[in-house]
Amino acid sequence: MTALEPLSTADFAAALYAHSERYWHNHPLHLRLHQGLLGEAELRSWIANRWYYQKWLPQKDAAVLANCPVPEVRRRWVRRILEQDGLAFGHGGNADWLALAEAAGLSVAEVVDERHVLPGVRFATDAYVQFARTRPWIEAVAASLTELFSPELMRERLGALHTHYSWIDPAGLRYFEQRPAVADADAAHAMELVTTYCTTRAQQDAAVAALSFKCDVLRAMLDAVEHTHLGASV
Repeated sequence: MTALEPLSTADFAAALYAHSERYWHNHPLHLRLHQGLLGEAELRSWIANRWYYQKWLPQKDAAVLANCPVPEVRRRWVRRILEQDGLAFGHGGNADWLALAEAAGLSVAEVVDERHVLPGVRFATDAYVQFARTRPWIEAVAASLTELFSPELMRERLGALHTHYSWIDPAGLRYFEQRPAVADADAAHAMELVTTYCTTRAQQDAAVAALSFKCDVLRAMLDAVEHTHLGASV
């Protein structure tokens, strides 16, 4: 059986960008969030459950580092861990997310001890971390390309939180103020890596599949939160 020819860089990039339609920006929960239709309990649940995903990101990125044999890649990728964990206590993406939780009326203790984390969110997040640990490093990089679609969503969400959820202390919105610029830079770097190191059609197809898997992970997380609260309201 003859192997398929690799896609051109432009066609490969187009195949990756096509997943924008599968991203979680159009999930019903996100749509209702941006329309100001979430109640306080549901929004707090979303924040508490998203924490579980947030807190695992540095270890996911550490798995990429562990599997990657290229020093130049590791030197740049390690910034993701520092951005999320921060250079000191109280700094970084995870600290900013906990500040959001407090601004929304949750205690840090109840978020960190994961008492609100739903099984579906835990299962989806754990599957993503396991993927990064066990698959080739470039596939884990490809999975991270959902960041291609996230900056504009976060900017929209920041506006929605200011407009519709005035009960949240604006001081707690730093995560959405800071993250879009970081995500833009990280996504550009990841795209450069994927288009450079995926040189065969099999590698390109695996990268596309990895991004598809990540889109499923993100949507499964929201499904779990939405179904729990819709069921409680019936």
